[in-house]
Amino acid sequence: MNSRFLSDRIFGLIGLALALGYALSALAIKESFLSDAVGPKTFPLIIAGVLGLASAAIVLRPDPDPVWPALPRLAEIGAAVLVMVLYARLLPELGFVIATAFAAGYLAWRLGTRPLGAVLTGVGVSVGIYAVFHLALGLSLARGPLGF
Repeated sequence: MNSRFLSDRIFGLIGLALALGYALSALAIKESFLSDAVGPKTFPLIIAGVLGLASAAIVLRPDPDPVWPALPRLAEIGAAVLVMVLYARLLPELGFVIATAFAAGYLAWRLGTRPLGAVLTGVGVSVGIYAVFHLALGLSLARGPLGF
């Protein structure tokens, strides 16, 4: 096996393992007797199937010359992942609007928006999603210290 194909194959195998774990988790979902015809397992199983197919394609047909980003770019990717982990962790404490504003603002800034534009984007995305999902559709979102 050519070593230059190895990184894609490792990535594909990790994706296959994640797809399998996701499918097993979906199959463990308890169904209520008041479930709809599709059931709660269908969508997660579709996601697992798509992830599995995409990962299998990467394993079977890896890129001949994968180009890895330079260390500064990897650090930016790591920072974005850290922001998403912190978003998930702080969502219950800060609430949807505040946590989403910070996360969306940071990600907009790192994608090239100027700082003021990133702040406005973060607030706009947060308030917009809150308006659609909570106010219009009536879905429950994490309440923060300000009550929304």
